[in-house]
Amino acid sequence: MTDHVRRELANGVLTLTLNRPDKKNALTRAMYQALGDAIDAAADDPHVRCSLLQAEGDAFTAGNDLSDFAAINQSAMSGDPSERHTNPLLSALARTTSPVVAAVQGRAVGIGTTLLLHCDLVFVADDALLSTPFVNLALVPEAASSLLLPARIGHARAFSMFVLGETVDAATAVAWGMANAVCPRGELRQRARSAAEAIAARPASAVKRTKMLMRDAAALLARMETEGQHFTAQLASPDAREAFAAFAEKRPPDFSKLR
Repeated sequence: MTDHVRRELANGVLTLTLNRPDKKNALTRAMYQALGDAIDAAADDPHVRCSLLQAEGDAFTAGNDLSDFAAINQSAMSGDPSERHTNPLLSALARTTSPVVAAVQGRAVGIGTTLLLHCDLVFVADDALLSTPFVNLALVPEAASSLLLPARIGHARAFSMFVLGETVDAATAVAWGMANAVCPRGELRQRARSAAEAIAARPASAVKRTKMLMRDAAALLARMETEGQHFTAQLASPDAREAFAAFAEKRPPDFSKLR
């Protein structure tokens, strides 16, 4: 497991901690692989009855590491099929029957928000800010969020988050059904751990079957596949080239002459 993801197992709870605070826990491909492997393994490990996702530092995650994205963008433009956008964490979250709890502080950008749609309980600190600004980078939603987010909060709110990049604060996230509760930053981890341990104390077979009945894993994986095709196409687009260039050059992007 990468040093940027810590793994601890105690009292039936597997705690996975994002540990790249100097980069706002921006997620690299190695981190996605480590998290995905851990979530997959948890589903078959009798010692793991619940997983808890949390993060070090003042942000949950800034989303995808843009240096990784830039590399994928270059490969996509060159037509390298090996660089098709796939994410082992998202597919693991879609198919797992093992419960997942999240503790979110500070900013949760892009996948930092969409992965929460796959968690069974979400607790947010009072400083949490959730956003999915995919269109700002000329990209499209992922994690089956184009299906899950409108179903959770309605089309108009989801469209605003996706296309206008609207940021949702902690209280709004709870009011919209994206999170279970807000708590002070200093109490966040204990609140989430207490919930995870409460789940771990329940009969595991009933918990897993209940989660399975509440989700359609095949539909989620199918939507991820469709989103991935569009995501890869967008990575190779002139719009994405301009968006990434503008980000690197610290200037506003200009899409006015692109179609």
